[in-house]
Amino acid sequence: MTTCILADDELHLTRYLADQLKAAWPELEIVGIAANGVEADALIAKHQPDLAFLDIQMPGHTGLEVAQAIEGHTRVVFVTAYDEYAVQAFDDGEFAVGLHARVERVDAQVLGDLLRGGLGVAGGHHDRDSILVEPA
Repeated sequence: MTTCILADDELHLTRYLADQLKAAWPELEIVGIAANGVEADALIAKHQPDLAFLDIQMPGHTGLEVAQAIEGHTRVVFVTAYDEYAVQAFDDGEFAVGLHARVERVDAQVLGDLLRGGLGVAGGHHDRDSILVEPA
């Protein structure tokens, strides 16, 4: 079973994402929910999930900082309601060298299909792909 954590400082968006993911990908197991980057770091270290759905702007550590600190196989999906944060972060080179970004707007069903069929879980810190998802 594929496991994930969700991290967003806006609880209503986290609930919305959890509901959408459960509907689109019933076999996905959400092993933890974080309200900030520090909690996200701890959940990732504890559970070593296959996926981490991270908001980009969070207190404690940003989603980008959390993603850069991951050791292990966890892949990152950036979730944001404000695409300017993501685009600016990628344009400014805030993303670690060797991480690849795929930025697009997708709904939960398309995301589930993409993650189940296209990304698979890869090992190593520097060969993770990242996806930006904006709620529809």
